[in-house]
Amino acid sequence: MRWNLSSRARELSGGDAILISIPKSGRTWIRTFLNAYFSYKVGRQFSLDLTDRGDAGVPRIIYSHDRFEHRTKGNAWDRLRRKYLIPRRALRKRPIVLLTRDPRDTFVSYFVQLTRRNPATPKEIKEMSVDALLRHPRFGIAVMVEVMNGWITEFGDRSDFTIVRYEDLRAEPVRLFHELLRAIGEKEIDNAVFGPAIDFSDFRNMQKLEMAGGFGSKILQPRDPEDSESFKVRQGKIGGFRQYLSTESQRYAEEICAALDPAFGYPIKRMVEHENRINPTSVE
Repeated sequence: MRWNLSSRARELSGGDAILISIPKSGRTWIRTFLNAYFSYKVGRQFSLDLTDRGDAGVPRIIYSHDRFEHRTKGNAWDRLRRKYLIPRRALRKRPIVLLTRDPRDTFVSYFVQLTRRNPATPKEIKEMSVDALLRHPRFGIAVMVEVMNGWITEFGDRSDFTIVRYEDLRAEPVRLFHELLRAIGEKEIDNAVFGPAIDFSDFRNMQKLEMAGGFGSKILQPRDPEDSESFKVRQGKIGGFRQYLSTESQRYAEEICAALDPAFGYPIKRMVEHENRINPTSVE
C-alpha cells in the first residue's frame, strides 16, 4: 500500500528519476559521480545535493531507501503514515534504478553504520555483536533480502526499471556509469565531463573530501577521524563480510541469500569469482 501522509511525501515526489537501494550499497559513490557529472556539465561548483534540487539543466533524482526505511526506521506513527515510502503517483512514468550489492557485504557495512556512526541507534542495538544483529528480526539480513525481493515484485516488469549491481560498477565503472546515466534519462552523454566526474568520485578523493569536510554535509563526515570504521566512505572489499562473520553466521547468511530473486544475478557462489579479480578498495 503505497501512500505517504507525512510532510516528507513532497521530498519523495516530483523527480525526473528514482534511485532506490538498501543502505550501504554504494549510493554515496553513485551520488557523488552524478553530482560531479552534472556540476561539470552545467558549469557549477560541485554540490552533493545538486541532483536533489534539480536545477536548470540537471535532472532531479529521488534518492530513497524506501521499503527498507519503512521497515527499520522511525516509530509506529511514522510507519502508519508511510513516512519513508515513495508515493505511488511519484513512481508513474519515472525511470527507476535499483542499486544492489551482495546482502552479506551490505549487512556488515550497515552493522558498522549502526554501531559506529549513527548516534540515534538504540543502546541495546549498539551493544549487539555482528553475529547477533545478523539474525535480528528488524535489522538483520533477512529483512534486506525480503525488501530487495519486494522491489523486484513491484517494479521488475517495468520497461524503465534498471538494476545496477555494485560489484559490476567496481569491475567496469566506465561502462556501468554510462548505463546509469542512460537509465536516468541522459540521452547524450557529455564525454568531456564524464572522465573528470569518474576521477572526482574515485574512492581516495572522496575520503579526502570527507576528512576535509568538502562534501558540505554533516552526514558525510567521520564520527571519529582517528577511526577509519566511522567514515561514511569506508574502505572495504567485495567479500569482506568474511572478516566480520563467524563461520556459522556465514552459513546462515548464505541460506538467507539463497532466497534472493534470480533477477539480481547473484548466485552467491559466483561472488568468489568477483572477489578474486577486483581491487579490494570499495566505496559504500
